[in-house]
Amino acid sequence: MTQRHKFRKSMSRATGPAIAVMVVLAMVGYIIFGPTGLYAWGEYGQSVEKKRVILSELTRKQNELQNRVNLLDRRRVDPDLAEEYVREKLGAYHPDEVIIPMEPDAKR
Repeated sequence: MTQRHKFRKSMSRATGPAIAVMVVLAMVGYIIFGPTGLYAWGEYGQSVEKKRVILSELTRKQNELQNRVNLLDRRRVDPDLAEEYVREKLGAYHPDEVIIPMEPDAKR
């Protein structure tokens, strides 16, 4: 057997395992770097935490609005809230009152 023949024979024997190793490496790379891989878990955790903060803020606003709606119920209107609403919307103020405008964030 010549050197060339031995080389071709060993290359043909190594082709199958080489392809198998490349496939395994590709799978490992996908597991680590893929869209649902190990690196993506950290991003998902941050995204979930941001969405939880937004959800808690929206829930708080919803509860505030629900409370305001309940206070304006026709059967049992809160007199202070009704007066505040009428004064704000209609501009009905007493002549001796001093009005100090406030920023929406400063009301809290």
